[in-house]
Amino acid sequence: MAVAVVRARAITSRVTRVRQRTELERLRNEILLLREEMRIKDSRMASLPAPRRPRYKPVQRMAILELRAQRGWSLDETGQRFLVEPRTIAAWMRRLDEQGERALVQTPTPVNKYPEFVHYLVQRLRVLCPLMGKRKIAETLARAGLHLGTTTVQRMSGGGPEAALAAVGVEDRDKTGQVGKRTVRASYPDHIWNVDLTVIPTRAGFWTMLSPFSWLQRWPFCYWLAVVVDHFSRRAIGFAVFLQRPKTKETNTFLGRTITAVGKNPRYVITDKGKQFWCEAFKVWCRRRHIRPRFGAVGKHGSIAVVERFIRSMKNECCRRIVVPMQVAKLRAEVSLYCIWYNHHRPHQGLGGRTPDEVYFDCPPANEKRRFEPRRDYPRGSPCAEPWAKVKGRCGVRLDLRISHLEGRRHLPVVALRQAA
Repeated sequence: MAVAVVRARAITSRVTRVRQRTELERLRNEILLLREEMRIKDSRMASLPAPRRPRYKPVQRMAILELRAQRGWSLDETGQRFLVEPRTIAAWMRRLDEQGERALVQTPTPVNKYPEFVHYLVQRLRVLCPLMGKRKIAETLARAGLHLGTTTVQRMSGGGPEAALAAVGVEDRDKTGQVGKRTVRASYPDHIWNVDLTVIPTRAGFWTMLSPFSWLQRWPFCYWLAVVVDHFSRRAIGFAVFLQRPKTKETNTFLGRTITAVGKNPRYVITDKGKQFWCEAFKVWCRRRHIRPRFGAVGKHGSIAVVERFIRSMKNECCRRIVVPMQVAKLRAEVSLYCIWYNHHRPHQGLGGRTPDEVYFDCPPANEKRRFEPRRDYPRGSPCAEPWAKVKGRCGVRLDLRISHLEGRRHLPVVALRQAA
């Protein structure tokens, strides 16, 4: 208490020398406390490896050089005080001497940085087409002329669910996951057809509580849909809608109509071992048309994966996005529109971003045509996101996203990019 009273009286003393000496003592104590505070902070920062330390901003670098000039520090002393390498201080000084103060203060813009409107295009596409994952968005934009990587799309959209899994090939695998000896591989269009049946619930519901409707799978509770997918191009060749589980004669008639529409027979037909296919009548029908039937292994994953993957996409992108009508003709129209959109507009991950029609008809892929380059200073010959394509027009163009819908169906978007005025 005596020391505190004496110091308090010294601060308010009428004698100037006493007041100055008291103030000098206070400032000395403050400097010691600040040095101890800086020592603790520097020890924590020095414990981090040099590459992991936060970098100084351009304005802070200029302030460090000004302080060095005022204090007369050497390169080593400046580096020790601010925890940077002396050669870094020398590089700052060299840049300041050669390019001036403005070059050191301004933040250089990387040549590979995309402008802000590209972020807006990705986010808008993510909102308007919520079923698209990052890979599907990248493939869709590549077909429209803007090549972005999947990680770039994820960063611009703030993350999100993964894109749908790619369809895998039809292979006979054993329990160890090894490929069997009897594996059918498609070498050209209409070489292998994959055929399968599925059920589509109607608005009446898939089941009821009362027997026998609780186990009855037929109209008006659900439809039976048969689909044919080309293994080589993943193209939806044909489909048929049935009110109840089709029999062998009905499936044979459907396959016959599909062959007539295509104009040629496939060499192989791969199905599961349903009673419509695993019977003598179906095998006789195949022999009459010189078709070799192949059957997926029971209980083994991936035996008929190509057609099952198409059915999953159709249900997620079409049947579960609409109210399934009770009229057969309306359901045929909806499935027909989806097949047109799937074959012509939807990029396929298993085909490298190409559409099934481009592979089936051997057309030039849209994602390999000339691309737009929104980065102004990006070199024209530098690589872009796969597949590589030449730049269309000049660099630094602004783009406008246009989304239309096939026949007004909101779940069937058609994405296009146009150069903004």
